[in-house]
Amino acid sequence: MKHHLSIDLETFSSIPIAKAGAQKYIASPDFEILLFAYSLDGAPVKIVDLACGESLPSWLVLALTDPDYIKHAYNAAFEWGCLSKWLRMMLPVDQWRCTMIHGLYCGYTAGLDATGAALGLPQDKRKLSTGKALIRYFCVPCKPSRANGQRTRNYPRHDPDRWSLFKEYCVQDVVTEMEIERQLSAIPVPDSVQKEWETDMRINARGVAVDMDFVHGALSLGETVRERLETEAVQISGLNNPNSIQQLTGWLEGELNEELTDLRKDTVSKLLNREGNSPQVQRMLQIRQELGKTSTKKYDAIEAAVCADGRVRGLLQFYGANRTGRWAGRLVQVQNLPRTYIEPLMLARDLVKRRELDGLHVVYGSVPDTLSQLIRTAFVASDGKVLIDADFSAIEARVISWLAGEEWRLDVFRTHGKIYEASASQMFGVPLERIKKGNPEYALRQKGKVAELALGYQGGAGALIAMGALDMGLTEDELPDIVNRWRDANSRICRLWYDMDRAATTVIQEGGKQRVGCLELERIYDVTCGRDYLTIKLPSQRRLYYVEPSLGENRFGGVSIQYMGSNQTTKKWQMVETYGGKLVENCVQAIARDCLAQAIEHLEAAGFPVVFHVHDEVVIETAPFAAPDAMLEKVVQIMAAPIPWASGLPLGADGWVGECFKKD
Repeated sequence: MKHHLSIDLETFSSIPIAKAGAQKYIASPDFEILLFAYSLDGAPVKIVDLACGESLPSWLVLALTDPDYIKHAYNAAFEWGCLSKWLRMMLPVDQWRCTMIHGLYCGYTAGLDATGAALGLPQDKRKLSTGKALIRYFCVPCKPSRANGQRTRNYPRHDPDRWSLFKEYCVQDVVTEMEIERQLSAIPVPDSVQKEWETDMRINARGVAVDMDFVHGALSLGETVRERLETEAVQISGLNNPNSIQQLTGWLEGELNEELTDLRKDTVSKLLNREGNSPQVQRMLQIRQELGKTSTKKYDAIEAAVCADGRVRGLLQFYGANRTGRWAGRLVQVQNLPRTYIEPLMLARDLVKRRELDGLHVVYGSVPDTLSQLIRTAFVASDGKVLIDADFSAIEARVISWLAGEEWRLDVFRTHGKIYEASASQMFGVPLERIKKGNPEYALRQKGKVAELALGYQGGAGALIAMGALDMGLTEDELPDIVNRWRDANSRICRLWYDMDRAATTVIQEGGKQRVGCLELERIYDVTCGRDYLTIKLPSQRRLYYVEPSLGENRFGGVSIQYMGSNQTTKKWQMVETYGGKLVENCVQAIARDCLAQAIEHLEAAGFPVVFHVHDEVVIETAPFAAPDAMLEKVVQIMAAPIPWASGLPLGADGWVGECFKKD
């Protein structure tokens, strides 16, 4: 018989967890567990005050490694890491269950209090409002002052009443976690998703090596360049603070004799390309553009998060995008790093490490832009090892083609793979072989490319503009024709949008199930807890959940599909609107995510340890065991292998082997 042990810890560390991450926080020499609250099999919560000398019962210590005791916690990765450090051993990951992941899987938001609120738990089953203040008082260093006797930390003896309240707070967290788990018990996390979470825990604990000599060189050069540019800007303009948007806007308006609405990146670029600017205005705009690239936030984030052994850990949040189940970036945000175009790459890295500012400028031009492009290369293989990088080729385009049964597109992916050229060929009736460099028809490739990037999920002219169509030289007058041509060439994809919309509407109105190809939409009602969901079963058998679905009216006066979710802008839990194309986007990205998750499991099983991954790309660190080409070929074969639950989906992958991370 399995026992269920619910746990919540309160801890102290001098490392700021928000900037440095949990792994570095836990690794700090002054880390300690203050309070250990627990409940066994739903019994009343008990608390052990470790900070005041109490000890865990011997049975509880043994239970932490006993497979007959399943450990539950909200954001269990933290409790698992803390107790692994405390016991001086890596606890078995498969004995843990994360209630936060359970909530995310069921379509809810992250955060114990936020999830409790979304589930409608009464106040006594949610975090106490004083919790954050208590954490600030006992769990982080305090500023020394005359009033507190110059101490740098608050202990229980410094405020016994607060400490008693803190213990209540810790107990309440276990109560809340158990109640959330009970409320979601009708929808268990699938075993496959649980296994993926366990693998993710191991990957995040493994971490990736960082070249700190390079990082420190980049930080030093970035600061020097910023100071030089600011000094020059002051000399040109006479402004006290040329970084001030208000001051710079006022100065430019006076020089240009016109009103400016903003100084965003695209606005500055347009102003720079105008004729008639004075040399002073032109240089100030250039400086503004350069200062926009001098941000060293990514390098700062690496420096803050790197552990004592030179590795950064915790870069990924499992199920961070709960609408699709995709991973989200944390700390350094590896999912939105700039691309790397500069060559020769290793010379640039060497100049940065040697802090040769002038040499870097002579060879590569803009130093801020060069540093920005080099951020990826801070992640390196440790001594004696190499990085293998492999990514799926056009995974979303392949998945949507497969879902819709758009055969001409599937033929492209089964053969040459040139979807931009093939799309332009279909849209404009031009033979594919004519769309190549040197021919006038090659200009059509740009239209095919922007259409492919923008229009797959029911977007129109606005989506083309958002994808940069106007920056590519296209005019607004051309855009409606591009939309119509793409939709005509991809009628099955268009039908998929409308079929999804009709199926979701029918299921919400009438209940039951509706099939759209290999997708199954169903309305599920949890009678026990009064919960209502629209679900979409994916080919992998994983489900997407939309909480409390309903029908409303959209801004065009038509029927709108609605559900409760997290507003992407305000982060508030509220009614969110969706439609057929958006549901298709959710499913496509979710299926692509499942392809990546399966590839990661296969790579790990084959002895290729993943150190992090980005959307459709994996980064592996391994000792060379064969020629680089042979290792890469093996990885690519694993990535592109047919998937049992996705018969006929043509996968492709490519990659490289090297010493540092980059983007070709």
